Order: sequence, then C-alpha cells, then structure tokens
Amino acid sequence: MAATLTAEVLQDDIAVSLARAMAAANKRARESGIDVLQSLISISQRALDGDLLWRINYGPKEYIGRRGGDLIVEVDPRDASIKRVLRGQ
Repeated sequence: MAATLTAEVLQDDIAVSLARAMAAANKRARESGIDVLQSLISISQRALDGDLLWRINYGPKEYIGRRGGDLIVEVDPRDASIKRVLRGQ
C-alpha cells in the first residue's frame, strides 16, 4: 500500500519523529526475532530525565490467555536512537 506523503505531512514534527522512531524500533524488533507484521503494536510517550521517549510495544495479536512475550523498544525522538529494549517474561 503505497501512499504519497504531502508536504504538509512532512512538516508535521510529531509525525516525522514517530515515523523515524517506528522504523528504528521495527529494525530492532526484527533483530530480536519478533514478527512485526504479526504483532499488536502500541505506541506511547515516556518522560525520562526531562526528555520524552517514544515507547513502542510489540505484543502478540492473539493475547487472550497468554502472558508475557512482549518486546518494548524505547526510542529517542531527537535522533531515532534506541535507548532501551525490554522483553516481557
């Protein structure tokens, strides 16, 4: 599904920051053995020492009756660097 990004979208700092963070987190998730396309993905922000991080959570789509197995990747929105990776038990 290809979509053309308009100049308006590319000028949206939050959208661009999130896209960069998501790409970095997806790469790390794949390297960690996560099937990104088969994951239920949620995104939130977390404050850390006065800064904000994108927190991207990869969980199983079929989560009922399952515990753990999530992967959480925290990404710095300024440079899309991975700050922390957490794996659920």
